[in-house]
Amino acid sequence: MPKAGQEVSADLLNPVAIETRIRDISNRIAQSASVCNERYREVLKTDHAYELAYAKAFMAYTGPAHSKKYAAEIETEQERTARDIADASYRYADRLAKALESELRAYQSIGASVRATYAVAGRGEQ
Repeated sequence: MPKAGQEVSADLLNPVAIETRIRDISNRIAQSASVCNERYREVLKTDHAYELAYAKAFMAYTGPAHSKKYAAEIETEQERTARDIADASYRYADRLAKALESELRAYQSIGASVRATYAVAGRGEQ
């Protein structure tokens, strides 16, 4: 798609080009399901690692009871950071997949308009 302020070339708006773009976007959406799945598995894995490390750190702390939570938080900073990065990565992939679905719907709409235009082209002289 052209950026804001750019003109759309008439070459881009033919049924073959639009169908090709729709097919490309559909393929990217299919691939995005796999990417989202992989990234969500990483979220689950890193979340489990964080929770387990937190529990171990909490139970291992021998200081005052009111400090256990804070000591466990400090002790598990790396696991929490890894979990947060995995979560952000998954959310990005999910948003990208949703953006592709929106782009697909837009191209389907453009395709319908272009097909309708081609169908009535030249009919005004009849």
